[in-house]
Amino acid sequence: MNEKGNIHDIIYIGGDSMQPLADILRPNRLEDVVGQKHLIGKGKVLYNLIKHGKLFSMILYGPCGTGKTTLAYTIIHELDLKYEFLNAVINSKKDLDEVISKAKANDGLVLIMDEIHRLNKDKQDLLLPYLENGLVTLIGLTTANPYHSINPAIRSRCQLFEVKVLTDEDIVLALNKAIKYFDKIDISSEAIKYIASLANGDLRYAYNLLEVAYYASDDFKINLDDIKKINNKPSLYIDKNDDGYYDVISALQKSIRGSDVNASLHYLARLIVAEDLDIIFRRLSVIAYEDIGLANPAIGPRLEAAIKAAERVGLPEARIPLGEIVIDMALSPKSNSAHVALDMAINDVRIGHAPKVPDHIKTNSKDYKYPHNYKGAYVKQQYLPDELVDRRYYNPKVTSKYEINLKNIYDKINNM
Repeated sequence: MNEKGNIHDIIYIGGDSMQPLADILRPNRLEDVVGQKHLIGKGKVLYNLIKHGKLFSMILYGPCGTGKTTLAYTIIHELDLKYEFLNAVINSKKDLDEVISKAKANDGLVLIMDEIHRLNKDKQDLLLPYLENGLVTLIGLTTANPYHSINPAIRSRCQLFEVKVLTDEDIVLALNKAIKYFDKIDISSEAIKYIASLANGDLRYAYNLLEVAYYASDDFKINLDDIKKINNKPSLYIDKNDDGYYDVISALQKSIRGSDVNASLHYLARLIVAEDLDIIFRRLSVIAYEDIGLANPAIGPRLEAAIKAAERVGLPEARIPLGEIVIDMALSPKSNSAHVALDMAINDVRIGHAPKVPDHIKTNSKDYKYPHNYKGAYVKQQYLPDELVDRRYYNPKVTSKYEINLKNIYDKINNM
């Protein structure tokens, strides 16, 4: 590559280099970056920062293969800045010490930190003062949501910019540029479009598939069937370190909660294709008690039976009991009254509403009235502390016969 510019036109893929294609094709100029026009389009924030020659600490977050690292390097090259690259997991505190020493020697530098959400406390404590005084300018890269996963002390010193999933059109554009650097390649437009559809917004995935197809082909001719023989399974955003993973899980729960059985099956299918049974089991268990709850308490045992059946038979047959239970859950009556009631009680405790327990229900109290000694196994006595005696956490819903019956009992007790 040129020190500041594009790839040399005389460089072709097909030599002995082991360098990944995504690295070979990585641009150095903002105008060559694919997608992210909300950040780098004319008049947008990163465009203007480069235009004015000014850089602030920032965190670039988004799914894999969307161009976070490319953006970071492009900014560095456009502004001609000194920089170091570290990975929060791989590199040690000693490596960070060396970067800070170089920053002091050079009157500042840029630190590109990959997987910034994995930065441990020792490294954070070392880095924070130099972010504060501007000696180190940080460009953090992460697939995680920084609002949830990055230490607030780091986050407060950085601007947060979302790097969005590339469209199929973005991927096709990038692939058409990439094929110019392959020697003797002959690829159909249908194959390029199909690679883009499989990539699902991940340009690195698209580049890797293109390169495999190039070397796996006869005489470097690639058609649609050649791609299908190599890989017919799309790249899904469900890596456990990616936001997309949590988006699919969230969509599954919200679809079941919203009683949309078709959407529920779609998101279940995405998790099944990803072969992530564990997250399916855990999330469905949450839904059974958070969203269906007292409206249909039998759903818990039925779900447990479906999970055991899925575990016993494994994939692909596990899809059968899982599909059945998800349809059942989506079409079940819903009630969140139980967990909302408990959350209200927890909130009371957390804000300090936890007065002393009434004397007559303390351990070994002689004044305690044992309900089983009374008619109907009920005797009226105070259980809540004096300060909370009129507090009502549970508000029944009347979405099912079961909870209507609970409400009748609840009202009867309250009116005694």
